[in-house]
Amino acid sequence: MVVDNRIWFGANGGNAPRVKKFLTEVQSGLVPATIWPHTEVGTTGSAKAEITALFPGTTPFSTPKPERLIERVLLIASNAGDIVLDSFAGSGTTGAVAHKMGRRWIMVELGEHCHTHIIPRLRKVIDGEDPGGITKAVDWQGGGGFRYYRLAPSLLEKDKWGNWVVNKQFNAAMLAEACCKMEGFVYAPSETIYWQHGHSTERDFIYVTTANLSHAQHEQRPLRPHVFPNLTVKKIPKAVLARCEWSHDDYSLQVENLPKAPKPTKQLSLIGEEVDE
Repeated sequence: MVVDNRIWFGANGGNAPRVKKFLTEVQSGLVPATIWPHTEVGTTGSAKAEITALFPGTTPFSTPKPERLIERVLLIASNAGDIVLDSFAGSGTTGAVAHKMGRRWIMVELGEHCHTHIIPRLRKVIDGEDPGGITKAVDWQGGGGFRYYRLAPSLLEKDKWGNWVVNKQFNAAMLAEACCKMEGFVYAPSETIYWQHGHSTERDFIYVTTANLSHAQHEQRPLRPHVFPNLTVKKIPKAVLARCEWSHDDYSLQVENLPKAPKPTKQLSLIGEEVDE
């Protein structure tokens, strides 16, 4: 690169070397500057003013980010339609800006800011009632929507002997729904048949119980093997531990292409606790 005169040492040759980049080598536009003046991206004060305008009478965060700053970041790092993740959502600035810029977004917040700031703020954005920030710059008129999910407690916890047990915070319905999710079933408890907590097809059902199932109980209706030859019995802790990663440094997903199993004529999956007689 020195031979091609692509390294620049300054006018007097005494500066730190820099690599020359030509406009034709940049994918689109110019390389972003490393210094962003407040006249372009706003300040903490302007960010507080944006929050105060949305929520009069409330005390804004100590160091909120102005919408113009987040807009600059998203212009550099994403395109319209991309998914933007903010794991520490705070007052929801990232989601509001991403929404106005035509990006999809996911925000995570453990504090009460979710209810006091994020949800009300995004509703104003969607309803076109947020005139501040970058609204005029991007000609935002409102629209779209979002889904709100509450994180459930961990399904398993260790008892005082170090054994994995079902978390006491889970009631029967929460446990059944969690097991359906992990086993690929739709949680849809029947109002007439007690052992149908969910289904994966019209003939594949799942029943979740914390009771111990003895061999004699297996022989009772509706769980007799000759009635349901494809019956599968799983013990909850082992079933969960086999599907989840616990205490690992690397949580990378392992995806394998497995052959499709033949479609059974009739199958019932049962998740419960099994004991030996």
